[in-house]
Amino acid sequence: MKIIELSSFLESIAPASYQEAYDNAGLIVGHPHQEIKKALICLDCTEAVVQEAIDEQCDIIIAHHPIVFKGLKKFNGKNYVERVVMQAIKHDIAIYAIHTNLDHVYNGVNKKIADKLGLINTQILAPKEALLKKLVVFVPSQYKEQVKETLFNAGAGSIGNYTECSFEQAGQGNYKANESANPFLGEKNKRHTEEEYRLEVLIPAHLEHKIVAAMLQAHPYEEVAYDLFLLSNTLKTVGAGMLGELKAPMDELEFLQLLKQNMQVSVIRYTTLLEKKISKVAVCGGSGSFLLQQAIQAGADIFITADFKYHEFFDADGKIIIADIGHFESEQFTQELLLEIIQNNFPNFALRLTVHNTNPIKYLS
Repeated sequence: MKIIELSSFLESIAPASYQEAYDNAGLIVGHPHQEIKKALICLDCTEAVVQEAIDEQCDIIIAHHPIVFKGLKKFNGKNYVERVVMQAIKHDIAIYAIHTNLDHVYNGVNKKIADKLGLINTQILAPKEALLKKLVVFVPSQYKEQVKETLFNAGAGSIGNYTECSFEQAGQGNYKANESANPFLGEKNKRHTEEEYRLEVLIPAHLEHKIVAAMLQAHPYEEVAYDLFLLSNTLKTVGAGMLGELKAPMDELEFLQLLKQNMQVSVIRYTTLLEKKISKVAVCGGSGSFLLQQAIQAGADIFITADFKYHEFFDADGKIIIADIGHFESEQFTQELLLEIIQNNFPNFALRLTVHNTNPIKYLS
């Protein structure tokens, strides 16, 4: 298949618009119409990973972390980023990254961590705002169902666990077509009144162009009256971190041992234990210190993430346990997640996980 088929699928799961402003997810090296036969999946695209792709005849590397975060002005191999890009281009290997956009979707990085820990009743810890729009369109009554069905098929009308959600209200539309018009209903130079319906649906902002184009195609009018409103509502299925519950409360040290075993970590940095059972757990793959207050407000007993600085540990303030398990360690199972996602949709596409542990941090025990 071509890269664009794979990237379009991945971005239907984790839209590029969900990534943070600093991020650089997407196709970093390669052409969208480049043919690919085998992919190598990794957390970090290093020189060793590119060499593995060469040796294993993989023509695309799918990484969680983008190898390029900011502009490169020269390619002379002075650092590992330049060397990786140069090596990939030289051997015609594409590099695709799926980073904070995969962090922010419900069935993404944090759900994988939650599953590893056996959490239930999971929900996004800090849902994102301004990802929804409301589309209002006025349709002649006999075309209402046709336009509504088209909107639903294009991705409109989902609210949480409900699909095909809409509001409709009957009314009268008035217009007068001039000499240059070609009215579907009514006559030129005469005011026309038509029984119409006002249709309202929620749409994901990133699907706006697709949904509006489908609506215009299905609508019978030459000039379609419609409005788009940006909403400040949060989208509960998109955001940072995840909150879940244990099936049964656990002692603090017992849970820390479970965390160490299930997340395959050798070291956990944690704050003072609070001498109470752990029931509610907050997680965030990667650097999650910015979510500490949300975890406390949500009533979590422990917050599992990475990259806490020394003074930030004091912010636990006896209200929560902070458990820092390391950046690589918290995200390492993202490789499995990507393998599962792609394999389920492209069962005949060759995939392999890298054999390299790309964690740049070593521990002396």
